[in-house]
Amino acid sequence: MPTGPEPTGLTRRRRRLSDRETERRMLDTAVGMVNEAGLTVSLEHISLEEVIREAGVARSAVYRRWPYKDLFFSDLLRELARAAAPASVAGRESADVVLAEIATERLDLLERPGGRRALLLELIRREQDFALVHQSPEWRTYLALHATFLSLPDGELRADVQAALTASERGFTTRIAAAWREWAELFGFRLRPALGTGYEALASLVSAHFRGMVLMSPTSPDIGEAHVDADPFDTGETARWPLRAVALAGIALAFLEPDPEIAWTEARIAAVREQLASLR
Repeated sequence: MPTGPEPTGLTRRRRRLSDRETERRMLDTAVGMVNEAGLTVSLEHISLEEVIREAGVARSAVYRRWPYKDLFFSDLLRELARAAAPASVAGRESADVVLAEIATERLDLLERPGGRRALLLELIRREQDFALVHQSPEWRTYLALHATFLSLPDGELRADVQAALTASERGFTTRIAAAWREWAELFGFRLRPALGTGYEALASLVSAHFRGMVLMSPTSPDIGEAHVDADPFDTGETARWPLRAVALAGIALAFLEPDPEIAWTEARIAAVREQLASLR
């Protein structure tokens, strides 16, 4: 017996989502809305009803999962904290762009100690991460999460958010430390043994430097663009140095020194040249 055409449009019944699918859609949608608009110290600018519409889930299923709006926003804070993965600071992608430029222009500097120091400083001088961080809604959300955490009362939610932010911070610092280790070794530097510390300490200070700049920029809008035409680290060449890069280079040189155990043979120089040239 013919069954007729399959229902379409408004007559088609939407598949009922499981409670877990509803939860995932709601949280993913809300995280996207926060990242687009930015997180204030509260979540009052996020409407639960708007999240429901954007997520395309049944209102009854949402209120079955979260009987009270505050319960949803508590879970959203946990989700934001777990997903916190701020834009790279001194990260591989933007640094590789600069290294490629340096490889095109200044590979001859590899042959002398002062030249290798100048190459490392040039990488720092040309850093592009402040602009990326300053424009990133994810970074604003990340910083706001820390402020929000401080306003939470003692209890399970505060403990959960703190644990998630701590884990995120640890992973973030580890990535920055790995990048700085790679750059230092590329140009023949090591951590100063007298400091008795690792690249994680350097990474923590680099991260703090960028965060401070981002936090100050709304009330000091020129801080990111301030610069000097100078040779602040005695490389023998005057260049336009953003003041933020002067501070960053100061941190780096306080931690790093030429590694006396590295022999800059012709073979090593050729290998580093090849590595840099591969980025072009």
